[in-house]
Amino acid sequence: MKFDMGWTTLTTLTRQSQGSSDELGALVTALIAAASPLEGKFNGNGRAMWDSFKSRSDQVSADLNGALGSIVVGQSGMDTAFVQGDEEMSTNATATQAGANFDAARFGARGSVR
Repeated sequence: MKFDMGWTTLTTLTRQSQGSSDELGALVTALIAAASPLEGKFNGNGRAMWDSFKSRSDQVSADLNGALGSIVVGQSGMDTAFVQGDEEMSTNATATQAGANFDAARFGARGSVR
């Protein structure tokens, strides 16, 4: 299995997730507003659940935004780790290459089998 990810993938994903987080609270509020004409039509347990959801809609919105915000923080942390790992790998490769003796690896050197 091969995992191949572009260097801007996590940055783009974080930006898109942040945009989704901003929209989520507005969607919950819009749901409540859109369903308000049905408010008097529920009876029994359905009405109790609707009233409960409506009274907690601000908390539901805040909880959803908080959860998505945590995802954004995680994505940002992964992005930072990938960038740092890429930079360290480049630095280590450059340092190792600087100390390598490439002349010793020549195939046409003396003593080779012909």
